[in-house]
Amino acid sequence: MDMTAKPSRQIFIKFLLLCCLLVGYFGYLSYEYDIATGGAAALITWSFFVLCTPVADAGFLLDFPLRLLFGIRMVVSEIAVWLVAFGLNAALMLYGPGYYKTTVLTELLHTILTNPFPYWGIIMLSGLGTFLSIRFGDELMDVIRHRDRAFFHSHHFKHELVLFAFFLLVLFIYYRTISAIGMDAVMK
Repeated sequence: MDMTAKPSRQIFIKFLLLCCLLVGYFGYLSYEYDIATGGAAALITWSFFVLCTPVADAGFLLDFPLRLLFGIRMVVSEIAVWLVAFGLNAALMLYGPGYYKTTVLTELLHTILTNPFPYWGIIMLSGLGTFLSIRFGDELMDVIRHRDRAFFHSHHFKHELVLFAFFLLVLFIYYRTISAIGMDAVMK
């Protein structure tokens, strides 16, 4: 049995399960409202997780499978994910602001997007945390595939520790920020 095929198959199964979750959420929202509103609310919810959480969770749905299957660096695909999330919200703010009144998360994202101070700090911290975690993930994938791992570890281990410590600092500041502006009560 080829051991290299197993991780790709597991990633593919996890990717399909996440896609099923997204389709199920879309189905539920479409049942509650209508297809257009359900689709818009599902996309807004996805963009909330992209723009307002400091780890690559919604983007990770694409980043990791693309890295494993096609070798596309996760940083590149995450940039595309962020551009899509910003573009989606810009279009919906202009042409369909009513879609933001469907769920708690969509209303929260609307509040964040329409109040630059202090809420855009959440987006900036989320971006910083996301891209730090993606960079860490990309470098981890490079180490796994690197032929001379001992050389890599001896020269870049300190860099990885600093990167990870900075990521933890961003997470700490993120949670302090959402607590200070009262968003933690809404997100519970």
